[in-house]
Amino acid sequence: MQTTAQFFKALSEEPRLRILALLLSGELCVCDLMAVLQLPQSTISRHLAYLHNTGWVKSRSLGVWMYYRLAEMETPLAKELLELLDRRLAELPDTQQDYKTLEAFRRTKKKCA
Repeated sequence: MQTTAQFFKALSEEPRLRILALLLSGELCVCDLMAVLQLPQSTISRHLAYLHNTGWVKSRSLGVWMYYRLAEMETPLAKELLELLDRRLAELPDTQQDYKTLEAFRRTKKKCA
């Protein structure tokens, strides 16, 4: 039960929910998340580490940057919860703005610096 509690606790902070909502659109670099959320790299990395440790995200490195994607959910509860988040987070005004900001950033960026 403790693992399940930690899994849910990962959803208890707004930046983590916003990160998950953005990752629903696919893999992102830390620099993408920094640009959209307007948070420093250390804050983004701390939240990503929490999400990684609780099984929400997977990572890979490419050069100096880390890329994150949603993890494959292994339990029925986790799969259903991710489906619910996929449907409901997109309805929130903050999430809709984050998607717009990400799209604008993607149109203008060349590479993570």
